[in-house]
Amino acid sequence: MRRVTRLLSFLGAAGVVLGLSKIHAAYVADPAYDFTGSTRFAWAVGYILLLWIAGYGFGLPDLPRSVREATLVAAGVSVSAAVGVSLLQLVVGDALLPRFVVLGSALLLIPWQVAVNALARRGRTRDEGRDRVVLVGSMEEHDRLVADLALVPERAAVLVAHLTVPAATTHGDERPLVEKVLETQASVIVLDRDAQGAEDVVGDAAVLHEAGVRVRSLVQFYEEWLGKLPIGELERASLFFDISEIHRVRYARVKRLMDLVMGLVGMIPFVLSIPVVWAANLVGNRGPLFYRQERVGRNGIPFAILKYRSMLPHEPGPDEQGSAWTQLDDPRVTRFGRILRKSHLDELPQVLNIVRGELSVVGPRPEQPRYVKELSASLPFYGMRHLVRPGLTGWAQVKYGYAGDERDAVEKLQYEFFYLRHQGVRFDLRVIGRTVRSVTGTEGGGR
Repeated sequence: MRRVTRLLSFLGAAGVVLGLSKIHAAYVADPAYDFTGSTRFAWAVGYILLLWIAGYGFGLPDLPRSVREATLVAAGVSVSAAVGVSLLQLVVGDALLPRFVVLGSALLLIPWQVAVNALARRGRTRDEGRDRVVLVGSMEEHDRLVADLALVPERAAVLVAHLTVPAATTHGDERPLVEKVLETQASVIVLDRDAQGAEDVVGDAAVLHEAGVRVRSLVQFYEEWLGKLPIGELERASLFFDISEIHRVRYARVKRLMDLVMGLVGMIPFVLSIPVVWAANLVGNRGPLFYRQERVGRNGIPFAILKYRSMLPHEPGPDEQGSAWTQLDDPRVTRFGRILRKSHLDELPQVLNIVRGELSVVGPRPEQPRYVKELSASLPFYGMRHLVRPGLTGWAQVKYGYAGDERDAVEKLQYEFFYLRHQGVRFDLRVIGRTVRSVTGTEGGGR
């Protein structure tokens, strides 16, 4: 349903913009002109893409939870795209698209996006209990899975039953796993490592598989439904996948080119923001404009990450070397610093780190050396995250948010390993899109 509604959202934008452009060319303009043979056709396609990007960034069509929210979001998308085109026309000094098309599309697409969102919400309601899961594994894996399903899964699922391996083993005519699946009407069986080694359990799972019930290992289920790797499998799983940034030269080159383009484009708002932030600091954030903090980069090489300062300069804290774990509502953050953090403008100077090659746009978030040392001592496989260039944003940031302590860092590591395992241009673009949604407040997550 999600793919269908996203396609409808895009086709609606394309149909409205192209339709209004054709009407303007044939009936409104004086004299009339051939729309498809003019340069306005290319600009109309660009406007369609702008509407689609803005829609995805704001969370259309599937994220708004009510008609009111969908209306506000759709209006925000229309206004943003219209303002973007208008500013471009002002800079170029030419009417790239008629106001009839720009404003007409903005107005017509609001009810269309609201209707598509209603369809998405109905589909989401039907899907919420679609995957009914029976876990065969340890109690520890059960507790972890319950906690992980309560976060933000990639696919909706509910754990309807749990059996330990001995409890799921066949005894004479009794087949506990088969009976439990039939009783709960489960659609997915998940087997942990021990369950996969039990012949009776695997045999019953095979019978159920033939009857249409899906069977997954714990690693497969975490990847497909949760977008992460289970903590109990991290060390073992770390050996059995290629890392694209290392093993695929073409991807590594494309990724670096993307970083350079985005970094150089990002230099424009960064330079423009400097006088604004400097002036605002005089009122609510007195002290140095920037701060630098040592972080661990690719291959374990340290570098100085650059940010706009958001905390009191005389207070030791997460803005300084050897600091404590960052808190969401840290009392040391200044008045204007809170605005910088909430808007994520404090991260903008990191475009310099991207251009210099110390950061990528997408990758594991770099940590301070002291935490890397601590986590490497407790997690022997932790160093794998340093095989690639760290990122301004990443899969762990959009899925989990802040790491407030070592437990959170371990949770985020599960998402980072998932990213390493599935690294690619398409996945990077997906993370960037999720980040836009997070910044605009239309999807949970953080950095």
